[in-house]
Amino acid sequence: MTGTIFDIKHYALHDGPGIRTTVFLKGCPLGCWWCHNPESRSGEIVTFRKKEKVSGREIVKEAVAGKKITVNELMEELEKDALLYEESGGGITLSGGEPMQQFRFSLKLLKVLKKKGYHTCMDTTGYTRQKELERVAVYTDLFLYDLKHFDDNMHKKYTGVSNKIILENLRLLDRLGKTIEIRYPLIPGMNDDEADLLRMLAFLQKLSRPYPVTILPYHKIGSHKYERFNLEYKMEGIEEPSADHIDEIKEMIIKNGFEATIGG
Repeated sequence: MTGTIFDIKHYALHDGPGIRTTVFLKGCPLGCWWCHNPESRSGEIVTFRKKEKVSGREIVKEAVAGKKITVNELMEELEKDALLYEESGGGITLSGGEPMQQFRFSLKLLKVLKKKGYHTCMDTTGYTRQKELERVAVYTDLFLYDLKHFDDNMHKKYTGVSNKIILENLRLLDRLGKTIEIRYPLIPGMNDDEADLLRMLAFLQKLSRPYPVTILPYHKIGSHKYERFNLEYKMEGIEEPSADHIDEIKEMIIKNGFEATIGG
């Protein structure tokens, strides 16, 4: 069995506890306007042109986004950092894209990782089939769970899909007693309405325990990729949130009974 990945990030510090290796899988059912990994949307391997400067001259090279890999081949790469995982309390994180788009590959990889005793983490949109999520949950120690917008109509507008499955799957993981960290991308003018944020926090208060919330402030780092992959860029004119605004959101989350941190 092979999977399709587009990156492996060693020494990751923001994708779960300790020092980790993050595997980025291709394919995502959402089309978030602010996505900084647009190359992850398609599950296919894509060829593109990349500009580079060599000796002061700009040249155009052909490059590839994505590659096929087996679980055994991936394990060889992941286990290069085994000592770091052990010493730091780290492990392996599956991200994307959406790792549940490649359910069978992700499940097989997680089974192998747990058999070898590694800490496993999945960074997920939560937009997936419940039965499949239940199966990977057995082998996943931590879920980094995205909540992008609580209003369903706005969620459809900015991501292309309803949030109903996402909220139901969060309830499911809560019932299963899984360890969860909520990830909230802060996008000025799109999902930072105070009333809507309070509704989201009220929903979280009804779960079995107060899960920590990580705020992910919008940034423009991936904006140049849209032209490269012939995708529409919808964030023109949207500025990154100010430090004061980020702090205001953080305080609101804390006042409602949650631990809140600002992510990278």
